This record gives sequence, structure tokens and C-alpha cells, in this order.
Amino acid sequence: MGITRLNHAVLFVRDLQRSVAFYTDVLGFRRIDMTPEGFAGAAFLQARGSTNDHDLGLFEIGANAGPSGAGRTTVGLYHLAWEIDTLAEMKQLAKSLAENGALAGSSDHGTTKSLYGKDPDGLEFEIAWIVPADRLDEAAREARKRIGRLDLEREIARYGADTRGGIGISVSIG
Repeated sequence: MGITRLNHAVLFVRDLQRSVAFYTDVLGFRRIDMTPEGFAGAAFLQARGSTNDHDLGLFEIGANAGPSGAGRTTVGLYHLAWEIDTLAEMKQLAKSLAENGALAGSSDHGTTKSLYGKDPDGLEFEIAWIVPADRLDEAAREARKRIGRLDLEREIARYGADTRGGIGISVSIG
């Protein structure tokens, strides 16, 4: 079996409308009209620029649902990571996440620049920009062995605000 990419993720949420508003208003997903009959408590979202049928399925389980214990008291998924095209988009998302109280942190992994956020249910996610293959140097590769503080302005000065990330790594050349 040759897995080529993640097609979509499904999350259980307390309040469907609150979660839909977060993912659409804060992260720019759009709602897709494909909810099957009998699934009133479900929504399907697609990321801007995605060719997937949907990227995120949200299923409401109610206000009494407890928080995820994944990684603290139970096994489970730690976070999802979504890739973005440019550092300009990362800067915009950092502002949006901060304004909405959802920015949990940021880090520089050398070859990947990342923001971390939490949705209204406390579920974590990562927003990543990947250094294009033709811009990788030994310093970036070496930095991958440690996690540093992300200086977004420095990275924009180094790589350019509109340089498309992931080319030759996660995005095919051509």
C-alpha cells in the first residue's frame, strides 16, 4: 500500500456551530454542502486551495463532552499539521490566531517554520511553512535537530514573504 498524503481528518467537537465558525473565520476553511441525511450534527470543511473533497469533518457530541486527554492521560492524536504556501500567509494566520486567543506557540524546526494553535475545544493543530528544496542549506538542515524560537520577521527577510514553501519537498516541481 502506497500512502501518498492525508486526505482529511475528523474531529469530535462539543458545539458544531462554534467549531465551524472558528475553522472558517479564523483559519479560512469553507463549509462544503455534503452532509448526509441523518447527520445534522456534522459539517465538512475544505481548506482554501485544497483539491480534496473535504479536509476536515466535524461531528458534534455535545456540551458535556470532556476534554481530550491525549498525551496527558490517554493515548491519542497530538495534533494535525496543515501546510501553507507563504510566510505572508503565516504572518496573517499568526495575527488571526492571536486576536482570537487561539495562538498556543510557534517554533523554528530549521526546515519547517511552525505556528501552533488550539481550537475552541482545546484540540491542537500546527500551521507549517516548509523551506523549498532549492533554499535548503546546511544551517537549516542542522537546525532541524533542535527546536528554536520562531522569528517570523527574520524568516521573511531570509526567504521572502511570498516565496512558495514546500517546493521539491511536499509540492512537486513543475
